[in-house]
Amino acid sequence: MSEITPDLVRHLGVLARIQLSDDEVTQLTGQLDAIVDNIAKVSEVATPDVVATSHPIPLSNVFRPDEVGQTLTHEQVLQNAPDAADGRFRVTAILGEEQ
Repeated sequence: MSEITPDLVRHLGVLARIQLSDDEVTQLTGQLDAIVDNIAKVSEVATPDVVATSHPIPLSNVFRPDEVGQTLTHEQVLQNAPDAADGRFRVTAILGEEQ
């Protein structure tokens, strides 16, 4: 049995800035306790001679060669833009003041 207590759950709630009711604290105490116990069981089963893996089978990227294709002109790219200025897309500022 792990050492997950209601006080620890409340402390975790404060750290996460989550307001927890007493019912939630009770429920989370049991759930977190079960999670920690399961992790402990897995840790007991894991042996040092087994190599850690992230995937059960090897993965590899499949690449294709780059091929130059037909490109659009600057005018074609900007022709359907709602707003353009100086050969660029013009968009509304989203970060506050202009820099």
